[in-house]
Amino acid sequence: MNAVLPRFLKSTYRKEPLISILITMGVVDALIGGLDDRWSLFAFGLGTAGIALGWKLWRIQQRRPLPEEPIVQHYLPSRSSSTALPILSVSKKKPSI
Repeated sequence: MNAVLPRFLKSTYRKEPLISILITMGVVDALIGGLDDRWSLFAFGLGTAGIALGWKLWRIQQRRPLPEEPIVQHYLPSRSSSTALPILSVSKKKPSI
């Protein structure tokens, strides 16, 4: 069995349990109604699943968009506040013995 599908279903049920339950109820009602030739139950199931999917799409569109650029947090300043250290030069004189 594919391991991705159960993980996807678990995450979906955890994020939006009410919508997921309504979709499951609607699909099961539609299957029972379609297999038993009970068209009112089939129509009720399709309607329930359709309304739940519409509600989910509406909630997705209502979410605020993510910022386009991530906020960068600098722990050190871009320029040092202290002055630069002087460059040390090695004298080329040979020590006298």
